[in-house]
Amino acid sequence: MEKFYAYMDRMKFIKRWQLMRSTRDENIMEHSHSVAILTHALCTIENRLFGGNVDTEKAVYYALYHEVSEVMTGDLPTPIKYFNNSIHGEYEKLENLAVDKIVSELPEELRSALYPYLQADKTTPEYRLVKAADKLSAYIKCLEELRAGNNEFVQAEKTVGSALREMKLPAVDYFFEHFIPAFSLTLDELQGL
Repeated sequence: MEKFYAYMDRMKFIKRWQLMRSTRDENIMEHSHSVAILTHALCTIENRLFGGNVDTEKAVYYALYHEVSEVMTGDLPTPIKYFNNSIHGEYEKLENLAVDKIVSELPEELRSALYPYLQADKTTPEYRLVKAADKLSAYIKCLEELRAGNNEFVQAEKTVGSALREMKLPAVDYFFEHFIPAFSLTLDELQGL
């Protein structure tokens, strides 16, 4: 019995933003989908508008699987994960062990096709855009919560927005200028009503 895809399906049970009161829960399955779409957007912008040469397919696969370890570890909140280098380093080891365990649940002949996307090369431009998309997804979540009147996300919006600007990625800056404003619109405003 192969268990890999059953593990993937469990992503829908792992909640994000556990330390914060949210108006709507978010799980890592929907978050990964959001990050994949945003990664595709950033790669397309980078390649088409800024002369980049990133492998969009590879980046989108990285994005789809970037939270896979959390089906075993759960989602460790950012303030805890990055509290100090020691905790972050040990948690990263735990994540790697979880990925290895999950990959072992694939048939041997499929492992080499998926493993590179579950253990992304963090030095690549593709991974850098996935990290930017991950932060963009968090920023959009902050906007959603603020639009719903949830002031719990005021500081998170500032912190994540600042982190995105500090990345100094033209594709991110373009996305902010051209797409982010629409995320504050209501459905009627989006439809021009």
